[in-house]
Amino acid sequence: MKKLDKLILKSFLGPFFLTFAVVEFILLTQYMLKYLDDLVGKDLGIQVIIQLLGYFSLNMAPVALPLAVLISSLMTFGNLGEHHELTAIKTSGISLLRILRPLFIFTVFLSIGAFLFNEKVVPKANLKAYSLLWDIRQKKPSLDIKENVFYNGIPGYSIKIEEKLEDGTFLKGVMIYDHSNASGNTNVILADSGRMYMKYNEQFLALDLYSGQIFAEEGQSSMNYQPSAGTGFVRQKFKENNLLFNLSSFNLDRTREDLFKGSKMMLNIKELRNVTDSLRKQLGNDKRSVSSQLMPYYSYFKPDSSILKANAKLPKIAKKEVPAPTLDVYSMAANKARNVRSFTTAYSEKLKLTFREANNFEIEIFRKYTQSFACLIMFLIGAPLGAIIKKGGLGMPVIISILFFIIFYVLTILGEKWGREGLVYVAAGMWAANFILLPIGMFFLYQARNDSNLLEFDFFKNLRMKLQKNNL
Repeated sequence: MKKLDKLILKSFLGPFFLTFAVVEFILLTQYMLKYLDDLVGKDLGIQVIIQLLGYFSLNMAPVALPLAVLISSLMTFGNLGEHHELTAIKTSGISLLRILRPLFIFTVFLSIGAFLFNEKVVPKANLKAYSLLWDIRQKKPSLDIKENVFYNGIPGYSIKIEEKLEDGTFLKGVMIYDHSNASGNTNVILADSGRMYMKYNEQFLALDLYSGQIFAEEGQSSMNYQPSAGTGFVRQKFKENNLLFNLSSFNLDRTREDLFKGSKMMLNIKELRNVTDSLRKQLGNDKRSVSSQLMPYYSYFKPDSSILKANAKLPKIAKKEVPAPTLDVYSMAANKARNVRSFTTAYSEKLKLTFREANNFEIEIFRKYTQSFACLIMFLIGAPLGAIIKKGGLGMPVIISILFFIIFYVLTILGEKWGREGLVYVAAGMWAANFILLPIGMFFLYQARNDSNLLEFDFFKNLRMKLQKNNL
């Protein structure tokens, strides 16, 4: 490797890793804010949080890479241009394409690596991330008994305390409703004071109650929870009463990951294609079976011949009083028409859902390619543009990078939407953003080779003068 290549790569790799870490952090933070309500108050522990963040950071990597390449390439060539190093290299007879070659080769390998990462690692990371997130959502909030508020987190019990001392262990004015026998509010425990603490590796909550009473109803019917004959109330005083509550319902129970494998985000390209082909085949079969399923709703009616003969023998006045047999036919036809409309409406919705679902799986196939190829597109935009503007640092490069990334993101979202709805082919919709930005990158490359002052004021002034001259 020549010294020039080492210089260019060294100038690029530092900003690349820095910007990738920053972009990854921003995207991860923005993504996790959606699930903040599901995480707060669950007492998950640092290990579970780090595990969840690690899985989702792998999910965000393919999205962060194109933006990191764009910013770092802009910063690299902006710095080289700002410090006149780029001019010195060109003066020695080295073309811009030769200068870009080591980074272009690096970006090609980076795109290939991004594709393999998106194909092999991301589906597994999504499987573990979303299965863990599901389990977190199902987990109960951590034990938090507040003053003068009934706490119903422990199954079968309602607990209220009047005062909790500063250490959070000693309590005053304890009231406990026991619903464990599904008998309503018939068993009540009152205590003047108590002590609360955890036992057996925090799997049980212990309550030591002092100076209290137990009120219970006896002789209940277990079927309808109504007092039977001879029902009485029992009151029992105690100086100390020890209660133990099982907190196993507060544990984070892990669901089998196999239950989540059918989602499109957890599949590789081969599996996505199998599902897509199955859905397309099902859609074709459903379309072909429409006529056969619709035929039972159509039938031909003719009036009963005996009614027609009897009606023909009646005098004219009597015939007017007899209902025409065709009225029955009209009524039955109207019912059949309503049934046909209901059937076609429901069947049409079914076909649309199958069509959209097939497109969704196909979108995930092309996403693995387009996200990887976007790294090359962003390099072709960022590197020559940095050579043109000759500004390094985190000022102008970041602003321009965000602008182009927003354009790329909007075009990608529109392409996905149009492909999902069938307005365009899925492939065309997914590749649209890359194919639209590719000519822009090639234009910047052409301008950079010719040492264009594209973003300077004189460029637009001269362009306006040329246009005015042509109009004359």
